[in-house]
Amino acid sequence: MSKINKQQGFSVLEILISLIVGLVLLTGVLAVFVGMRSTTTETSSYGEMQENGRFAINVLSDDLLRQGFWGDLAAEMDDALLVAPAPVPPVTDCIGAGVNNGSFPLAVGAFRTLWGANLASENAMGCISDAKVGSDIIQIKRVISRPITPPINAAALDANRYYLMASASSGQIFAGDGAIPDIENSQTWEYQHHIYYITEEQQGDINIPVLMQGRLRNNGATMINFQPLIEGVEMIRFWYGIDTDIDADANDYNTGAGDGIVDAFIPARDMTQALWDNDGSRILSVRIYVLVRSILPDSNYVNNNVYQLGGNAAIDRFNANGDNFRRLLFTSTILLQNAKVKVWN
Repeated sequence: MSKINKQQGFSVLEILISLIVGLVLLTGVLAVFVGMRSTTTETSSYGEMQENGRFAINVLSDDLLRQGFWGDLAAEMDDALLVAPAPVPPVTDCIGAGVNNGSFPLAVGAFRTLWGANLASENAMGCISDAKVGSDIIQIKRVISRPITPPINAAALDANRYYLMASASSGQIFAGDGAIPDIENSQTWEYQHHIYYITEEQQGDINIPVLMQGRLRNNGATMINFQPLIEGVEMIRFWYGIDTDIDADANDYNTGAGDGIVDAFIPARDMTQALWDNDGSRILSVRIYVLVRSILPDSNYVNNNVYQLGGNAAIDRFNANGDNFRRLLFTSTILLQNAKVKVWN
């Protein structure tokens, strides 16, 4: 008699148990996947903010370190030191507060090579209409710290730029497409007027904060050409380190006035006209605050942090108010290398 083999399948109970175990394992795998994805998104966001913040600090620091540098000219920039008047701006210039605060020095008042303000409106300097209210604006004037190799001729110059030819005692600003001055024992340097401020660009339903940079140009259309520099920079603030020991009647450190020590840091909104007009001897350093925001919101993150951009006043606090953006605050204090000296002996 042949043997009959009986085959049996899984029981209903066994199938249910298998399904439950499989569901538990799948849930665990999905939880790990979601957690890893969330961690990756958070790490990527903070990495991007770190990069943007450090870049912003480096750009601003580099410009401030060279503020007031005029090549071979052993004095602060002033119309009286020029052998001929500075070029007349071909179009509307970007002009800060004060009687002598455009791109080139005038024969009236003190020429401001450093100036800033806390903005109460979107309009600033007669050339900006999209600035972020509550953030600061700063302008820096100097020459690029790299002389143009002589002999200087038209082929060596960029027609869209301005230059300073300077000796130890005099100088001349001229356009790259203009007549080249003739000054003995001189070198030529690219002349720059930089402006930094924050704007917001609409991308879909999201406003993206952007650090803008303006650069002096001789292109017949606009004096200062603005370009987006760094996305995600939400606010900038500057506090100016002042030597308050300087006698109001003393214009330079050769008189012995002042001790060269910062006595107070003053925010842009509280800086007086006299302090701006004496920037070479009274403003010794600048403290920078840069608040960086993630480009996109994260619905799984709620930001209730308060960020202090200097001082203790409520105006210097930025409250995230429970939004979905991550933020990092960067700060640095820059010693102005060309401060304290009016005329070198």
